[in-house]
Amino acid sequence: MGKTILFLADGMADDALPELGGKTPVQHAHTPNMDRIARDGASGTFLTLPAGFPTSSDVANMSVLGYDLAKFYCGRGPLEAMSQEIDLAPDDVAFRCNLIYADGDTLVDYSGGHIEHDDAEQIMHDLAEAFNSQELSFFPGVSYRNLLILHGSQFCDRVTYEKPDASQGMHIPDLLIKPADDSKEARHTADFVNRLQARSRAFLEEHPINAARKEPANMIWPWSPGKRPRMTPFKQKYGASGAVISAVDVIFGLGRCAGMDIIRVEGATGFVDTNYEGKADAAVDALRTHDFVYLHVEAIDECGHMGDLKLKLQAIEDIDRRLMGRVMEQLEGQDITYLILPDHPVPVHQRIHTRDPVPVSISGPGISSDGCTFYSEIDAPNGSLGLMKGDELMKLAVRGTVAD
Repeated sequence: MGKTILFLADGMADDALPELGGKTPVQHAHTPNMDRIARDGASGTFLTLPAGFPTSSDVANMSVLGYDLAKFYCGRGPLEAMSQEIDLAPDDVAFRCNLIYADGDTLVDYSGGHIEHDDAEQIMHDLAEAFNSQELSFFPGVSYRNLLILHGSQFCDRVTYEKPDASQGMHIPDLLIKPADDSKEARHTADFVNRLQARSRAFLEEHPINAARKEPANMIWPWSPGKRPRMTPFKQKYGASGAVISAVDVIFGLGRCAGMDIIRVEGATGFVDTNYEGKADAAVDALRTHDFVYLHVEAIDECGHMGDLKLKLQAIEDIDRRLMGRVMEQLEGQDITYLILPDHPVPVHQRIHTRDPVPVSISGPGISSDGCTFYSEIDAPNGSLGLMKGDELMKLAVRGTVAD
């Protein structure tokens, strides 16, 4: 079996923009390494956010890895708990828990003004000290991305919720968690979480860290709940050993559930100040002992949610030059399969995830050039791969034997 590196540029896909002369950000940016993969190989599109599932990164990255969502999707909370090696009991319900900035009844910012990690960690520690009980536990994560876990059979994951990054500028009372069925567990869970959200807001409004912040992290936002996940190991499914490099818990949790090795890189932040070079070197090193490396970068996604086109263009070029270029230069002359794709679009004018299929390019041994010379949302649909779904992309990437 050959060696494969998949570059996952989270949220990179976008629309053609008038301010870029009708080009998408990827088309406008200088991306010689992405274009090299397209020129040397084949292109197409891939459906990562099928109807019937949330438009969230856990769904999208599980799709990229070729797992059957109907069978394995568990919610984002449990995946992030797995990343932190939190042992979920059978009755535990894990929620992803953002720290957000609310102004009155309006959700202003899904990330608490991109709160610094150390500040968020202190706030979560203090929330835990004030509110943890036999029924609930708070856990810190990375920056605004944290966890709330409910304990006991009186709770369930059958509730509906709104994603905070898709709800900016909206009226909070319209966005609260609701029961998804008529069970007493669903009603109790929704009521309990909504009351906790209100109680904790008073605590956060008075927190000394928030007193100094222009955009205080003054409210929790629990969402995407689920229970302990069970997934077919990646090696059993594809006949290949795999490693995951990222900065965020949802990707590490997905990798851990799939039995892949987790590689944490010092200075990996999940934003534009991340350690691109360190992640590139870690990927090259991981390829010596693994067949497949999933190299995930979060930065572009954050820029899209911020609606910051200039920063998004910078992040795209940084990934191409500082990450992809560094990897490909070190592996020059070796028979490596390279893939480049986002997990979903985040158009800067909309600032939310959309369900459009994402552009894919793949090059390597056995992949014939199909004449595409550029990597972009406009060029890729003209490639020979067509629209891919399910595990079609991963079968092409690792050429392993797939077991259901």
